Amino acid sequence: MESIEEFRYLVLAAQREGARALATALKPYGLTVSQAEAIAVLRDASTPLTVREIGQRLVCEGGSPSRLMATLTHKGLVHSVIGAQDRRTTVLSLTESGLDAARTVREIEENLYAALGFVLDADRLDAVIPVLRSLVAQLPAGQALQRRILDREAE
Repeated sequence: MESIEEFRYLVLAAQREGARALATALKPYGLTVSQAEAIAVLRDASTPLTVREIGQRLVCEGGSPSRLMATLTHKGLVHSVIGAQDRRTTVLSLTESGLDAARTVREIEENLYAALGFVLDADRLDAVIPVLRSLVAQLPAGQALQRRILDREAE
């Protein structure tokens, strides 16, 4: 196997195992990985977001953000209102229950990252992050991640 092929499979395997661990941790709370990501997007945004803006920030979910957000609204985690400027848009924010879920998601994420920290020390992360960024920088998932990074920096 060539190195580049092994690298691709290692990234895929790491993503799959990370998603599996996250799904297992979220299951007792009735959340999927995609729902947790959408909650995290709203948690990290400085203002309510439209469905389109949420979709532009989702890295893991490639499907329909409107269906995902409808599910979270139905669960009582997201509040949905018609846009004041454009009545064709829907503006979303976390409810009180959604804020509680966001704290739970943050705690689960931090526990996962702490577990990964035993394997990936700061020096290894500093070496691999620029490589991965360069691979996805011009791709939709990389651009979605960049929007989320900017949201966090705006806090």
